[in-house]
Amino acid sequence: MTDKEIKYTQLLKEAAALLDGESDLIANMANLAALIHETMGFWWTGFYIVRADKDGTEQLVLGPFQGPIACTRIAFGRGVCGASWQRRETVVVPDVEKFPGHIACSSESRSEIVVPVFNGNKVSAVLDIDSQYLNTFDETDARYLEQIVKLLN
Repeated sequence: MTDKEIKYTQLLKEAAALLDGESDLIANMANLAALIHETMGFWWTGFYIVRADKDGTEQLVLGPFQGPIACTRIAFGRGVCGASWQRRETVVVPDVEKFPGHIACSSESRSEIVVPVFNGNKVSAVLDIDSQYLNTFDETDARYLEQIVKLLN
């Protein structure tokens, strides 16, 4: 087991214990964002929640996060977050400059991973994590973060 896998294994246990018995989604997202951010030392860690605006159009709206200020709303299919929502799958981006349509909320962000959060069969949110370094995320991150977001259900 790699050092990263050991760290994620412990993180998964801590996340399960932290969320155990708490049913409030926002509280759980806030604690998960903080736990992941502090444990892994990422640049930005947070959630975007699918919300309908006044005309009924759904978009991702900024939820609980850790890190510098962020974009508030993201359209379906736009940027890495919107792509993850649209594709209904985790998106790993080694270099955000090479991702078509990347939304630069911060020029400091160099690589990114976005994991969809499902409520039943519908994407209800995404977990977005940015790094200041290229090639930070891989299949190990994807596998463990997918397990962590399942704890929100």
